[in-house]
Amino acid sequence: MRPPRPLSASVTAVAVAVAVLCASATPGCSPPPPQRARVPVRAPSPVLAAEVTDPPPAKLGASIRAGCPVPAERLRLIRMNHWGFDGKVHRGELIVHRDAVKPLLYVFGRAFEARFPIRRMRVAAAYGGDDRAAMADDNSSAFNCRPVTGDPGRQSRHAWGLAVDINPVENPYVDVHGLLHPAAGRPYLRRDPLRPGMIAEDGVVATAFRHVGWYWGGRWSNPDYQHFSSDGA
Repeated sequence: MRPPRPLSASVTAVAVAVAVLCASATPGCSPPPPQRARVPVRAPSPVLAAEVTDPPPAKLGASIRAGCPVPAERLRLIRMNHWGFDGKVHRGELIVHRDAVKPLLYVFGRAFEARFPIRRMRVAAAYGGDDRAAMADDNSSAFNCRPVTGDPGRQSRHAWGLAVDINPVENPYVDVHGLLHPAAGRPYLRRDPLRPGMIAEDGVVATAFRHVGWYWGGRWSNPDYQHFSSDGA
C-alpha cells in the first residue's frame, strides 16, 4: 500500500483545529477526514507517434502512373507528428519506398525532438503530382513519379520514393539552368543568418540524414537545399 502524500501546512492546520473543537464538544462529534492537497497533473510530452501502412489509392492519386520505376506495393505511407512554424504539433504524411521507412523515422524523430519546424507535410497527390505547386506551398514531400524539376530528361529519385524535400521555400533549389524553385525562396538563397526551417550542414536535419547514409543536395554546384536522397541523386 502506498503511503499517503504529505498534506500542505494550511490543510494540516485546519484539520488539527477541527479535531480540537470536536474534542471539547459533545460526545459523538468526529472531525471530517483530512483532505489531500491537489497535485497538478502534467500533460504528456508530444511524440512522433508514427504509423506506417500501405498507401491507399487516393493517397497516391496522380503521383503514380503506368511505367513508374517502383510499383505501389513497394511504397509505404508514414503518418507522423511534426512541429509547425506556429510552435504547435501537426499531423503529416509522407509516401516513401519501403526501404526508406526505417532511416526516415530516425531522421524525423531527431527533427521532432529538436522541434525543427516543418511548414506542412502532405503527399504529392494533394497537389495533383505537380512538384512546382507543392514547392510554392512550402510542402515537404517524398514519393512522386516525375522527372527532375528543371531537367525533364532525368528521372527524379522521388520517383522511387528514395528522396525527400523539406521546407522548399526556406530551402530553395537552383536548377541546371540557374532558375530558382520556388520563386518565394529567393530571400533564403542567403544561408546566413540561419532562420527557422532552414537546413544547415551542421544542423539537426542534415546531421540525422548523414547518420543514416543519405546525401544532401545543398552541397551540389547547383544547390538543392531542400533535397535529401539515398544515393546522392
